[in-house]
Amino acid sequence: MDDADIEERIEALANDIEGLKEDILKNRNKDKPFGKVVSENNTSNEIRQNAKVCRTLKGHFGKVYALEWSGDSENIISASQGGQLILWNAFTSNKLAAIMLKTSWVMSCAIEQEVGNLVACGGLDNMVSIYRIGNSGNEQAQDSQSELVSELMAHDGYISSCRFIGQKNLLSASGDSSVINWDLERGEIVNTFFDHLGDVMHIAMSPKDPNKFVTASIDRTAKIWDVRSGKCTQTLFGHEGDINSVSFFPDGNAFGTGSEDSTCILFDLRSHGEVKRFGGGSGPSVSGVDFSRSGRLLFAGSVDNQVYAYDVLGSSLPILTLSVGGHEKRITCLQTSPNGDGLCTGSWDSTLKIWA
Repeated sequence: MDDADIEERIEALANDIEGLKEDILKNRNKDKPFGKVVSENNTSNEIRQNAKVCRTLKGHFGKVYALEWSGDSENIISASQGGQLILWNAFTSNKLAAIMLKTSWVMSCAIEQEVGNLVACGGLDNMVSIYRIGNSGNEQAQDSQSELVSELMAHDGYISSCRFIGQKNLLSASGDSSVINWDLERGEIVNTFFDHLGDVMHIAMSPKDPNKFVTASIDRTAKIWDVRSGKCTQTLFGHEGDINSVSFFPDGNAFGTGSEDSTCILFDLRSHGEVKRFGGGSGPSVSGVDFSRSGRLLFAGSVDNQVYAYDVLGSSLPILTLSVGGHEKRITCLQTSPNGDGLCTGSWDSTLKIWA
């Protein structure tokens, strides 16, 4: 084969490659028309017309610092600086239980997701307290049957976040830069997660893998952990300020963060990096984040008393600001209900609000 034939074959192969590239691009655009989704989908308009406060939960006497929905989306547990844990019925706004705590500086709370009869809290006492909620049979009355089950002491710093793993284990994050996995039946440490270089501010459990969770820290990193090994499996960078909140994307393959640098970042676990950034500039600090049930929207609570909704497939600017009938002071926490029907926010104004 002479040089001319070789050159002809190379040219033919190059043309074939270009043709294949064009076909791939056409099929990709056909299957995933990202450019058209935002303009053709009317989600943004529907949200602007319908989003409003449908419930205001009043009963705390101090700043609300933490909340969590129950697994059935019926109840909400909240903790305040007034030294109270309150279990609410999200539909009627009634208090199902009110627990007076030993310390008034409570910064975290959690409710067991399967049965919903256990709640946990912690704060500046460096201790995780576990309570069992009884059933008074009267939704109108505050439940006096709440029982202190255990007090878990091992952290050397304040308790910033806690989450149940089933009914037998609980994770607690602390200002001592660690996370502890507790065996609730024995009241003992299963393993301790050390890798952050600053206060761990928030924990989020994977919606698909009970052995995986993510943490946010003031060291400006988010880390993925394996419950079984106690090891960090991924460290994600990108923020220029403390990370206050973190939430998993509904499919478990990504997560969102909110930071003091006024931005939210969508990280993908498969690409080990940032895929989308929201907000920024001279905007307010982000204190809490969570996704809608579909994952299409990222909600961000901020220190300017408002909630911003970002379209994950859209621009970096918010498509909606939830403010009408909203909070009078900074928002400290928020979470979408497991069934996706509502968004609950907690604030320094001592109230919780449910948006739908």
